[in-house]
Parts: sequence; C-alpha cells; structure tokens
Amino acid sequence: MHDERRRIEERVERVHRQRIKPAIYAASVPFDVEAWQAPGEPVAFEEAAAASYEPFAMDTPWGPPWGTTWFRMRGQVPAEWAGKRVEAVIDLGFTGDWPGNQAEALVHRADGTPLKAVNPLNQYVPIGNPATGGEHIDYLVEAASNPDILAHDFARPTPLGDVLTAGDTPLYTFRRADIAVLDEEVWHLALDIEVLRELMVELAEHDPRRHEIMHALDRALDQLDLDDISGSAADVRAALKPVLSKPAHASAHTLSGVGHAHIDSAWLWPIRETKRKTSRTFSNVTALADEYEEFIFACSQAQQYEWVRDNYPQVWARIQQSVKKGQWAPVGGMWVEADGNLPGGEALARQLVHGKRFFIEHFGIETKGVWLPDSFGYNAAYPQLAKLAGNDWFLTQKLSWNQTNKLPHHTFWWEGIDGTRIFTHFPPVDTYNARFSGVEMARAVRNYADKGRGTRSLAPFGWGDGGGGPTREIMERARRLADLEGSAKVVVEHPDAFFAAAREEYPDAPVWVGELYLELHRATYTSQARTKQGNRRSEHRLREAELWATTAALNAPGGYTYPYEKLDRLWKTVLLHQFHDILPGSSIAWVHREAEAEYARVAEELEEITAAAVSALGSGGSRAFNTSPYDRAEVVRTSAGVPVYVEVPAGGSAPLAVAEPPRPVTVTGRVLQNGLVRVELAEDGTLTSVRDLTADREVLADKGNLLRLHSDLPNYWDAWDIDKHYKNRYTDLLDAESVTVVEQDPLLGAIRVERAFGKGSRITQTITVRAGSPRIDIETEIDWHEAEKILKAAFPVDVRAPHSSAEIQFGHVQRPTHTNTSWEAARFEVYGHRWVHIGEPGYGVAVINDSTYGHDVSRTVREDGGTTTTIGLSLVRAPRVPDPEADQGRHRFTYSLLPGASIEDAVAEGYALNLPLRVADAHGPAEPVVCVDGEGVTIEAVKLADDTSGDVVVRLYESRGGRATGTLRTAFPLAGAQLTDLLERPLAEADTDADAVPLALRPFEVQTLRLAVKKR
Repeated sequence: MHDERRRIEERVERVHRQRIKPAIYAASVPFDVEAWQAPGEPVAFEEAAAASYEPFAMDTPWGPPWGTTWFRMRGQVPAEWAGKRVEAVIDLGFTGDWPGNQAEALVHRADGTPLKAVNPLNQYVPIGNPATGGEHIDYLVEAASNPDILAHDFARPTPLGDVLTAGDTPLYTFRRADIAVLDEEVWHLALDIEVLRELMVELAEHDPRRHEIMHALDRALDQLDLDDISGSAADVRAALKPVLSKPAHASAHTLSGVGHAHIDSAWLWPIRETKRKTSRTFSNVTALADEYEEFIFACSQAQQYEWVRDNYPQVWARIQQSVKKGQWAPVGGMWVEADGNLPGGEALARQLVHGKRFFIEHFGIETKGVWLPDSFGYNAAYPQLAKLAGNDWFLTQKLSWNQTNKLPHHTFWWEGIDGTRIFTHFPPVDTYNARFSGVEMARAVRNYADKGRGTRSLAPFGWGDGGGGPTREIMERARRLADLEGSAKVVVEHPDAFFAAAREEYPDAPVWVGELYLELHRATYTSQARTKQGNRRSEHRLREAELWATTAALNAPGGYTYPYEKLDRLWKTVLLHQFHDILPGSSIAWVHREAEAEYARVAEELEEITAAAVSALGSGGSRAFNTSPYDRAEVVRTSAGVPVYVEVPAGGSAPLAVAEPPRPVTVTGRVLQNGLVRVELAEDGTLTSVRDLTADREVLADKGNLLRLHSDLPNYWDAWDIDKHYKNRYTDLLDAESVTVVEQDPLLGAIRVERAFGKGSRITQTITVRAGSPRIDIETEIDWHEAEKILKAAFPVDVRAPHSSAEIQFGHVQRPTHTNTSWEAARFEVYGHRWVHIGEPGYGVAVINDSTYGHDVSRTVREDGGTTTTIGLSLVRAPRVPDPEADQGRHRFTYSLLPGASIEDAVAEGYALNLPLRVADAHGPAEPVVCVDGEGVTIEAVKLADDTSGDVVVRLYESRGGRATGTLRTAFPLAGAQLTDLLERPLAEADTDADAVPLALRPFEVQTLRLAVKKR
C-alpha cells in the first residue's frame, strides 16, 4: 500500500479547522449593545443596572487596564429558530486561548441572576431550545479588562501589573455579540474528528490502529459536502462510528478524570479580581453540571468559597445544590492552596483547621485529602500535619517541573520527619489543567512510573491558573475516551474514589522519605522580602496575642473577654496571604503592595489585642513578658531605652532588673567581647575573627558576614527562579564608608558599618554583642536600588559538617553539604525558617534570622587540610518580572551568628530573635499558664479552644529529633486533659496528675492537648 499519511493528515487538519469548526454555528443575529464604563473599582449589579448606557458598536476598542465595562445586550430569537439549540455567543476580543489573564465577563439576567461567564474557550451562554421562537433576551454583562501580563512571555517588564502605573489605554476590541443556533451535529462531528486525529498522531508510526483511524477519517471526509457541512455531518459521523466504537485493550491504563479549575487566589491579578474569577468559574461549573450528570468537580480553597458566599449568594446556592447532588467535591481542606515551604508550623496547622472546618460547617463534608497541585515544593512535616487533620491522601503536580531529576514514583507513600506516612499521588499527565488531548493521554501512559504494579492515575481536567474550569468540549472528549482502542480509558470520578482504588491495588507502593523539593523556583524563598517579613512577623504576633489573651482570660482580676472573632479574622487574613503566589513573591506589584498594607493592619490590630490583654492583668511596675517557649536571660531595653538584664520564664513575665548582670561587655577599637565570644571587625567591616571563648576555638575560616552582590538573571521565571550560574559573577562589598562604635555599655556593645554600592544602594549593619549571650546580632537596613541582582551574606565556618540542618515546620531537615549526586547538586539553594545549623561531633554553629528563608550551604577543603563550611544567607533580590519594582526601597531585618550552638540552642535562639521580650507596665501572672519540663519538648501555641468552651489548647512538639519525655504543668486547676487532632477533636484521654500531664513524644511528634479548666 502506498504511504499516504501526509496527504490524509493534512486533509483532516485543514477540513476540520477551516470548514467544520466554522460551521458549528449555523445562523446568527446580532445583539443590540450598549455600554457603561464603571468608574474605579468594580460596582455591584444594582449600581450597574441603574447606570446610563450608550450605544456600542462591534469592533470598537474598550477596557482600560483593570477596568470594568458593563454591556447591556438585548435581542430577539427569530421565530424560525423554534426548537433549535440557541445560544448567545460573545467574543470580547480575546487574545490567545488562556482564560485567566485577559478579558473575562459574567453574564446576568436583567433581574441580576448570574447565568454564566464567557472567556476565550467558553464563549457561549445557553438560551435553550425555544418552543416558538421570538423570545426577548436582555442581559447585563460585567466585563473585566484585565491586562495580559504574560504578553511578552515573561521576558519583558511591564507597568501593567498595578492599577497605579497601568495607564488607561483600551486593551481589547469587541468582536462579537450574537444570538446564534448551535448545529449540534456539526459540533459533535468536530469533536469526533478532533479526538480521533489527536489519538492517531500519538500512536506509533507502524501501529495498525493508527492506520485504521487514518483511513477511516479519509473515507469519512469523502462523505462531507463542503457546500453543505450541516446537511452531510450526520453521514460523516456515521462513517466514523465503527472506529470510535472499538473498545480499549483490557490492560489499558485508566485515567481518573476530576474536574478542576485552578484559581490562583492572587497572581497576575489582585485579590479583588480573584473574588470575581471565582463567581465566573463557579457559574460555569454549576451550569456544566446541569448538562452532564457524570460530571464531578473538585474544588479546594475555603477562602474562595467564602468570597462567593458573601458576594454571590445565588452562585453559592448553586454550589450547595451541586454538592448535595454529588457533582461538586470540596477537597484540599485548607484555607488556601498555600505555599508548601514558607508558612510556619502553626500557620500550616491553621490552614488545615480553618479549611476543613469550613467544609464541615457549610456542607457537612469532611475532606479526606490535601490537594496542592501547584505549590513550589512540599515540606517534610506535611504527612504528619495532614494525618493529624484527618486526611488520608496527598496530591501534588508541580514536581513534574523539576529542572534536573525526575521523581521516580507517581504513586507512593510519603514519609515525613516524624515517620508518619500518607498515601500520595503525583499525576503523570504532568498538568493540573488537562483537557484529555491526545498528547496528554499518551504522556500520562508513557510517564507513569509505576507500570506493572499500578494501573491508574489521576488527571485534573479543566482550564486553570486564572480559572475557567472544565468545558463541555472536555466532557465530550471524556465520553469518547471512556473506552477507545489505542487510548487510555477515562472515568470521571471523585478523587476519594481514585485514591481508594489506587491504594487497594497498590498498598505496598514505594516510600519517599523527607521533603518533596522542587528543583525550580528556588528564588521564591527570597523574592519580595517585605511580603515574607510581613508573614513571619504576623505569625509570631498571632502567637503572642493568643498566649497573653489566654493568660488574661484565666487571670485578669477584672475579667477579660477572649477575642475569638478578631483572632479568627486575623488568622484568615494571614492564611490568605500564604497563598502560593503571594508569600513566594511571584505576583504582580499590586498584590504585594496590598499585602504589605494588610500586614501593617494586622500588626496594628494584634498589638492592640496583646496590649489590652497584658494591661488587663493589672498594673504593677515595668515587667518583661516572654512569649517564647524557653526561659530567657538576656538584655532588654526599658521603655526609656535603658538596657537591663532580666531572667524571664517561658511563657511568663518578670520585673525588670531583677537579675545580676553577668560579665560586662567591652569594646576596644573594632573588638567586641563579653566573656563568651570575642568579635573582631576588619577595616572593611567584615568579621575577621569570631572566637568562642568557652570552647577556646576560632569559629571563622575566612571573612565573616561577607556581603556578595551577584548577577541574577535566571533563564525564564524571573521572580521564581535562581539558576546556578548566579554564582559565577559577583562583587564582594568590601569598601566600608565607616566602621563606628555606636554603643558601649556594660550590657551591650555595638559597631555600625555603612556601605554604598551598585546603583545608589546603601546598607547599614549594626553588629551587637550583649552580656550573657554568645549570639552576635547583625541588624541590617538596606536601601535597595539594584536590578537583576541578589545580595547574600556568607559565613565561612571552620567546621567539617557532613550536612546542614535547617528548621522547618515543627522540626528540622538535614541536607548533605556534598554534591555526590545530581539530587544533592540540585539543592544549591534551599529554604529554612528561623535557623540553619552546621556541626561536627562536639561543636556546632547556627545562623539565626528574623525574616529570611533562602540560603545555601557549601564546603571546601583548605590547603591546610581543614574544612570550611559556608552558610550563605539570601538577603534580597531584584527581579523585574512580573513586578518591575520588586524589592526596591528600604528593608530592615536581623540575622545572627551563634557560635558553639547545639540544635536545641538554635531552636531556643530562633524563638528568642523572632519573639523579642515585651516590656509593659503590667502586673503579670505569678507563673505561666502552662510550662513544660523535659528536654526537646517545645510549646508552639497556647490558646483557648475554638468552640468557646473555655478549655485551654496547647500545641507542642519534639524539636531536637529524638524521643522526649516530660511534664506539662498548668497554673490553673486542671479538670481533665485530652489528646486531640488539629481540629481539637478528642483522640484519647490524657493522663493527669494534679495539675500536670505527663508527656512522651517520638522524634518531631506534634501533640495537641485540650485542657479543661476546673471551675473555682
């Protein structure tokens, strides 16, 4: 037989694209259109309905960046269309085919009822099958003219990312607003050909099925009358039916299709636009559910449900109905799809608590899985926290983006730092926006790493990132691919059903231990430093407010009302901003500008709550209040700025100046000394020597606190990525303008170093040593005006460390300092929370921080045979896309060097730096609300129970990485204790002895105790 593949394939492609698809709409009549440009921010439907509209013609430019234009569309269905499928077809002037980053609109009836949204891949609104024709149509269409931030493929900075800089030039040209007849036979024919053609080209060149499909398409097109597509479509479909009816092989892979619409809670649009995106997408999804009874839609992010509930009650009612019918599946159980690395441990717990509670309260459904397809790596505490929140499974997708190594499994047990395992799936379709294309179907089968043991994988389908969701075309593809020879089989089902089946057939799936590190997007640990600092400070201020509000509720002599609602609202604000494109620093300028303002508001409210709680304890002279879970003896300043030395118990308070000061601090030239450490600065402002006087050893192997300015232009995703070549070009900042002693007191000494560099940037650092502490603080203020640069601070330490330890949520992870394999080499930039520790047997050093996350650890062997292990902190970056002014301006933060540190020292000092002692004129309790003894047992949260019962909830964990025993003691009469899950539901009764609870924890175990207060 002659090889006619090229002729046939080109024929099929052209006829399908140029003749069949344009014939899908058989006839149309235009709407009469009027327009009203809303001033400023979006307005309610009622205001838009009452506005004055002006005539609007097609092919007219409309839509300033971030504007809202309301269109009134009126028309009449022709009488001769009676009984036909009639739709409104609206083309706002869409650019490209991504629904999420351009013009979008929500169509309302004249009475305000939302009907459906339109976007590039979903341009229709059903009118129905008119019985007689002649129906009058009256729509109000809310159209958003959001700019296309990706217009230059992430290669060019744009001012469009903020309404303050975007200008007002119209972005779009309205192309079409018609009432049209959908020719269903032609529409189905287009889908038949599309599915067969895509399957054909993915099959192997010599696969008989490929040739069978090819010739079937060729013969079928012979039945097509190019002058009467509609009239001949049925004959063509009939000719294709045999080839579409052949069943899949018995061993064919099964794709469990789950409807999905990934909606970033903010990214290339602000939060206010996401609120509208949710209404558009959810309107479409509920409409699609009415058309396809087998349709199931999985939707995460309780925050987005709440937005719809509060702003679009009619859409909310439709969601509730879809949930009842089993077509809508709440999943994920988190407030938002948070970043997987940077939220603190307690914050991650609250993500799960607030998310799961929302779904329980509003739908009576307890979600069973963590749905996180798009976060930029996943911390090793997740398995334990997920299980403690009542989850059975975990789903992610993003690891398919790995730059270097491919994860060896798609279905596996993921083991966390404490040993907890959770059943995990990583869809081999390599997208969370699947549409069941031939490419995707073939890729899922080809990629699936667990062939021979597992037979199924999950495929989230529907347009996403900016929303959109599944379409009827995708559902039709799923129907055709349910059982089709040459293809994997598609079954649309609930993700719980997939995970149950996958676990049943593959119970002994392989185990992956530790973090799921994404070998890409490593700069998200550093970009938009002020956003990250706002998050870190908010987490610690929330901890502080809860502790002292609890203390006041139990001890205030005049009574105190615990601020449940305020704390709940503030927690949700912080949780929202942990979304995986806000906290990582990968959003447009508008998002980060608003985030900084929100963090400032949160700080102000939390300060008011904490101050009121402390004040409620009564007056009694100046005291220091310690929110940290560790006893502290340190220097603190009075309200007048005078340094004093105090000893304060963990979670308690003490009068100022009650402790005898230890050895005084001396300052001689550029040398600071306190009997524990001796710090010497060079003329260039670097640390030339740090001597641990207790261990009698030099800590540094070379210049310490060496500031290095690197060129930083990643290959693609500017705000997201830092590529390894950044290391190759740099400038060391060694020209100090001044090195000056600025404080010389028996309790503290400080030297200030000032530098100017780059394109008008300045950095001022104050190196401080305090009495009684080996910690060396480096308070830093930067006025940053660089572009495409990253600033790092290096500490080359004379320690041979085989690995580094970095704090994560409720524990720490160890990472090798060598690069034996590609897996280790790929971790050239990693994250940690409050500290990084390196050590050799008998000696360790930690670097503590109050707001940075990104760092690197490397080691070299010197000519003398000794080993230098270098910790490099990433301080600030300067990406230009998507925010051209990212990180510009002032930054203030502190990082510290802690010589002679054990892991426990690092944990304690990490808390101390991030939770400074509070000085207030208040009485303070005689003893902390709760305290623990037992090494390694660390209290993370103290609060009143969320059910307003008055019970005290304490969350604690083992922080060293070993077994721990101890006792929790209460300062209130204890009526009983329960071990609970994260949602404060009982798991077991806890033993009690008087006002004490014995504790036993495995390495890194998290426990939540609910303590009933005995009525006095």
